[in-house]
Amino acid sequence: MTDKPLYGGQAVIEGVMMRGRSHMAVAMRAPDGEIVLHSEALGPIYRSRWAKVPFLRGLVLLWDALGLGSRALTISANLQTGEEDKLEGWPLTLTMLISFGFTIGLFFLLPAGLGQFVDGALDLPPLASAMVEGGLRLAILIGYLRVIGRMPEITRVYGYHGAEHKTIHAYEAGVALTPKQVGQFPREHPRCGTAFLLSVVVLSILVFALLGPMPLLTRLAVRLLLIPVLAGLAYEYLRLTARHISNPLVRLLVAPNLALQRLTTREPDDSMLEVSIAAFKEMKRLEDEAGVA
Repeated sequence: MTDKPLYGGQAVIEGVMMRGRSHMAVAMRAPDGEIVLHSEALGPIYRSRWAKVPFLRGLVLLWDALGLGSRALTISANLQTGEEDKLEGWPLTLTMLISFGFTIGLFFLLPAGLGQFVDGALDLPPLASAMVEGGLRLAILIGYLRVIGRMPEITRVYGYHGAEHKTIHAYEAGVALTPKQVGQFPREHPRCGTAFLLSVVVLSILVFALLGPMPLLTRLAVRLLLIPVLAGLAYEYLRLTARHISNPLVRLLVAPNLALQRLTTREPDDSMLEVSIAAFKEMKRLEDEAGVA
C-alpha cells in the first residue's frame, strides 16, 4: 500500500495527459519531433467535498475527467493538424453526451436487448440470464477493443497508454523518471480505465442477477438508471485494490483487469516514454508549486 497521491492520466494523439489534484499537463510529440507542453489548473470539483464522498466521488470525477480527456485529445489533435479550434462550453458538453450515448448504447442497451431475446427463448433463471447478458457485454467490449486496436493511429495511442502506465508505476516505486528506468515497469496498471470497464461488467452481472426478470423496456430503463451505481462501485473497487495491490489475494482478483489491458496498451518506445515522463514532471512541478501534497 502506498501513501503517495493517486495520480492518473490518459493517452492522447502522439502524447500523454497527466492529471494531479490541482493541475493537468499534456506532453505531445509535434510533427517536427519536439515535445510540446500544455498545462492548466483543474476546476474546484477535484478538491470539493463531493470528490471525497465514497461512491459519489467516482461519478463526480468521472464526468469531469471525460471533459478533461476530451480537451486533451482536441489539443493533441490540433497540434498534429495545425488547427487551433477549442472544445469547450456547449460543443464540449455535446461531444461528451454523444460519446456517453454511444458507449451506453453499445455496452449496456445492446447486450440487455440481446440478453432479453436469449432469456425469452431459453427461459433462463435470473443468475444465468445476468451471466448471459454480462457475457455478451464483455464480448462486445473485447471485440470493440480488438477492432479499433488494428488501426495504426490507435496502435500508437495504445503505445502512449503503455508509457503512461509505466511512468505512474515508476513514480509510485520511487525510482528516477528516465526512459531506461521507467521502461522496466509493466504496461498494465490496476487503476486503468480498461480495468474500470471490466469491473463494471462483472459488477453488472452480480447486481442484475438480484433484480430478476422484467419486460424489455423496464429492463433497459433499469440498466440506464443503475449505470451511476455500477460506476461508483467500480471506482471504489479499483481504488481499494490499487491501495492493496501487494496482497496476493488482491493481485489474484485484479488479474483479469490487468489481462484485458493487453488489448489497450502496447510496449512503448523510448520516444513515447520521454513524452510521458515530460507530462508527469510538468504536472508534478505545478502541483508542488501550488503546494499540493
